[in-house]
Amino acid sequence: MRLYTLLLGLLGVWRVAYMLHAEDGPADVFLRVRRRLEAGAFAAIVGCFYCLTVWVAVPFAWLAASLVGASWLETFLLWPALSAGAIVIERLTSRDAVATVRYQEDRESIREDH
Repeated sequence: MRLYTLLLGLLGVWRVAYMLHAEDGPADVFLRVRRRLEAGAFAAIVGCFYCLTVWVAVPFAWLAASLVGASWLETFLLWPALSAGAIVIERLTSRDAVATVRYQEDRESIREDH
């Protein structure tokens, strides 16, 4: 598989999952789709970005694999890879990223019992 095809798949999965999960879209199209999905059995999937990438990645993996003539095993492995790539992109670009907390104890407050 060419790097170009993989990159398009990663960005495509991230973009579609993000639109369905967090954006309203033009004329509130994505908001209405999300509300309909949340009213049914798909509420847990739409409410969790990570879960959503798993299902959005399925058609992307199938399409990418069919374009390059990949085997079933390669297609199966591409599916979670595209999901994971979209999750990495989301974590790198998210404004809600968890900052690393550093903790250092004052030496004065450490009591030595000798």
